[in-house]
Amino acid sequence: MTSPATPDSAFTNSSRDTEKIHVLDLFAGPGGLDVAAHFLGWESIGIEWDANACETRYSAGLPTIHADVRTMRTERFDELPDDINVLVGGPPCQTFSVAGNGAGRRALTEVESFIKRLVAREESSEEIDRELAALGDPRTALVLEPLRWVMAAIENGKPYEAIVLEQVPAVLPVWNAYKEVLESGVLPGRIKYRAECKVLHTEEYGVPQTRRRAVLIARLAEFGQVSLPQKTHKAFTRQKGEIAPAGLITFDEALREEAGHVEKPHSGRKEREPWVSMGEALRGTSRELGRPEPYVVVSNYGSGGDPKNRGRRTSDQPAFTVTGKISRNVVETPDGRPLPRFTIPEAGILQTFPANFPWGGRDQAQQVGNAVPPRFGVHLLAAALGLGEARVAEALDKMDEWPRISEEERERLRKIGCGDKDKCPTRPPHPPVAPLR
Repeated sequence: MTSPATPDSAFTNSSRDTEKIHVLDLFAGPGGLDVAAHFLGWESIGIEWDANACETRYSAGLPTIHADVRTMRTERFDELPDDINVLVGGPPCQTFSVAGNGAGRRALTEVESFIKRLVAREESSEEIDRELAALGDPRTALVLEPLRWVMAAIENGKPYEAIVLEQVPAVLPVWNAYKEVLESGVLPGRIKYRAECKVLHTEEYGVPQTRRRAVLIARLAEFGQVSLPQKTHKAFTRQKGEIAPAGLITFDEALREEAGHVEKPHSGRKEREPWVSMGEALRGTSRELGRPEPYVVVSNYGSGGDPKNRGRRTSDQPAFTVTGKISRNVVETPDGRPLPRFTIPEAGILQTFPANFPWGGRDQAQQVGNAVPPRFGVHLLAAALGLGEARVAEALDKMDEWPRISEEERERLRKIGCGDKDKCPTRPPHPPVAPLR
């Protein structure tokens, strides 16, 4: 096995990091983390099975392989570029989105036990696959895929230098289990990482919506300690007595969540900027639609256990968490007169995609809702690579405009992505019923 550290590593020569970073995005979706990598000046390639998301990616000029991540790992691993050194991704979260009920808690417990069994390597991978297939929901097993990719890369002699994973808050116990494994030296070759994981609030990184995500950031131990990204904007908290819509927390809850993770102020640290409102983010686009400010957005979801008690946000506040149902949000004037609902470009802007990002395929609202906000992604990737504030600011300053590509380039990427039709999925992948080779 070759050593993961080389003299020209991206971490040992910061002046060359732009040309040395090559990102692999598992479960890539329409490309939130790829867009972040692009604005940081890095190359990326995504693996995505959903044909609609692939169409968006081809239109955006994002290199893509239209495939199941498990098939790529077990049968096509050698087709990937051999200079990939950063792994990112967010496995499907539906199973864990219901972690508050019995099924969700059981799924989390099962996955944590499988993590320990996987790295122990005391039983065959095929046996673990059979048991995973028997869990019922095929998406549950996918949360193990990033770890299996980490192990596969090590076994192929090229460990990833950095890892970034993100998912719904309920997945934090899984990321904690990942952290324990990554830092313990039980991986093949006794490779060790430094890792941090926590639930972060995207409005504290300049995203104009209240979205909570469980993130894990890791880098090879020999490159030193890793830290979560520093918050740049203030938290959005509700006032005392206000009914809490989905995704919004009280000030006291925010303090409790920060317990054990208090940031110590030091001289020279900038004061956080105010959170970004949806009105500020959408101002130019909204005027084109003839939507005056102020306006009110009504949540699709009930609050306090009452489906009829829907939260409301005004245009001078951040949006609710952007989901695949954002196009159904009622938008109205303060006195209740209807206004145009959010368009796909507007929804994309609330996720911090450039206004001209070329959404393609069907189910575009779902694509938008599933994406990692690119601005948030810049902060995560920069933290994983240990980049300073200047590099982050430089990337964020470029995010207003997405480069257009030619139809020829789009077709070239589609041909590469789908290639052999026998390898191109036409339906959602399912766990194999027979042992994997």
